[in-house]
Amino acid sequence: MKFTTYQRPNLNTLMRWLFGLLCSIVLLLNSHCTKTIEDYPLEVPGIDIVFDPTDSLGVNAVNFHNNIYSNLPQGFNRIGTTTTGSGIVGVLSLSANILDAGSDDAVANAEGDNIEFYQRGSFDTFVLPDNVWSSNYAGIRKVNIFLKNIHVVPFSEAGLENRLIAEAKVLRAIFYFELLKRWGGVPIIGDTIFEYDTQIQVPRNSFQECVDYIEQQLDEAYPDLRGSNGGSPVFAAEFGRVSQGFVWGLKSRLYLYAASPLHNPSGALDKWALAADAARRFIENVNNQTFAYSLHTATATAHVNSTNVRHMSADANYATYVNRFLNIFSTRFNNEIILARMSGTNQILEQLNGPVGNQRGDLGKTNPTQNFVDAFEMRNGLEISASNSGYDASNPYYNRDPRLAGSVFVNGMPWTGRSVETFDGGLDRPQGYGNVNSTETRTGYYMRKFLTDNGNQTARANANHNFPYMRYAEILLNYAEAQNEAAGPVQQVYTAINQVRSRVGMPNLPAGLSQSQMRSRIRQERRVELAFEEHRFFDIRRWNIAGEVFASPLYGIQITRAADGRLSYNRVSVFTPYYIAPKMNLYPIPFNEMSSNRAMVQNPEWN
Repeated sequence: MKFTTYQRPNLNTLMRWLFGLLCSIVLLLNSHCTKTIEDYPLEVPGIDIVFDPTDSLGVNAVNFHNNIYSNLPQGFNRIGTTTTGSGIVGVLSLSANILDAGSDDAVANAEGDNIEFYQRGSFDTFVLPDNVWSSNYAGIRKVNIFLKNIHVVPFSEAGLENRLIAEAKVLRAIFYFELLKRWGGVPIIGDTIFEYDTQIQVPRNSFQECVDYIEQQLDEAYPDLRGSNGGSPVFAAEFGRVSQGFVWGLKSRLYLYAASPLHNPSGALDKWALAADAARRFIENVNNQTFAYSLHTATATAHVNSTNVRHMSADANYATYVNRFLNIFSTRFNNEIILARMSGTNQILEQLNGPVGNQRGDLGKTNPTQNFVDAFEMRNGLEISASNSGYDASNPYYNRDPRLAGSVFVNGMPWTGRSVETFDGGLDRPQGYGNVNSTETRTGYYMRKFLTDNGNQTARANANHNFPYMRYAEILLNYAEAQNEAAGPVQQVYTAINQVRSRVGMPNLPAGLSQSQMRSRIRQERRVELAFEEHRFFDIRRWNIAGEVFASPLYGIQITRAADGRLSYNRVSVFTPYYIAPKMNLYPIPFNEMSSNRAMVQNPEWN
């Protein structure tokens, strides 16, 4: 059974479906056994086979545990895919988009794609493109089944059972956080495992109760987790698992959301201090080498070189800075990634997001906005609007923050041995501005971040594409934001944010910023550093500025080329969003959940 984006199962339906899934898992895990399905009543899921009291290695139990990780957020082009209720990718749709294509940073290349509903205010209790309610509760159910049954397995490896239990609790905390940041308070079901025929009537817990529960899960798990995913011979084998470092990272993210204006309208400083302290503890553990994390600065893969980006900067180090940034996402194992959703090498990102001018048929789904491009500073650290910034509207991409070249395909950038052409009539915009359903860019830009240039114009090549659920740069920016709100723009705030900027050769922030000025700079830094990683979409909501952001048009660029080859640039409107604040700052509870659970209370203004 498959569920489309809109036809998500309610919790009662989900219970029946998950029992069928568990049976399938049992069969897959035990295909080598001599026992057959006829040995068991069809209604029994075979828990005694998965959690085998005679298996000292716990092979099937570990496989079950590993399967829980499949419920981690998938990231990348997931909006518009067909998924199972467990969160495992089913059929990948060619209309799939990244979540941030529903923010002010990007749009889908086809008008009317599901993700656009968030910009046009078209989502409701029936139509919710990012409806992960069922998949996260499915993950919680897997954890509960695991915790109930794991103790019967006689593990011979010392400490393994405790570590698996700890990881499961952290995963359960992640699933609740993913629910919390979309809907606010949700039902906490604890260790309950509902039977397939149970009529679930569970009320919502408050936002703070959910925060407290997530914190409890993390605290209980912490002592039995590995310190970090790096710095040991088992680095590659353990990469992609939660760790003690991740616990502090998730706490910093959890407390940051709880301290933000959406959930802290009074601006209570103690909440900001709690978020700052969690991030500070992470950073201290990095500084004293307890946690083996760092900002990634390797350039093993030369995505660009000084020749093919010379039109963007005369600085000999410019290509190095761009490669540093892009290598974070193309290097399978690196110490900046705190947690990634692991996947096998594939070509999917290039197929869905690559510029459309190649013969191999890339689809160019993600089109960054001019609003986003304008957020990147000049190399001297000044905003392009500053009178003395050096910005040249006739050469708009020259001497900009190297992360622009690491995030956005602008006209003239290298790709598969050629230059990207997004001028009207060019290879990557053959029909020109205004063709909203032509499958080419609507904004004059394509997403560059995450993509690898190791194929050619006629064929793609497999590459590493692990979604970066959390990385060290975020922790530094979490700390900067929370500490600025709690104590003002003290030196520690500057130190944290300047580390992130220094990695790509950007100058330190100017001294003497006010708290408000620092707040703006931190928000801009998060926007350009964490772009397309599913932060901006929620940041503008937790900051309670989505209504303001979406009050202005989303812009693109129209580039025309004269007969002599000279280019002219004209800022053009793509469309003006529609957003009702504060109603749309939280998702509506899906209709199926409201209709099947009479104890459920809908979010404000969605009734």
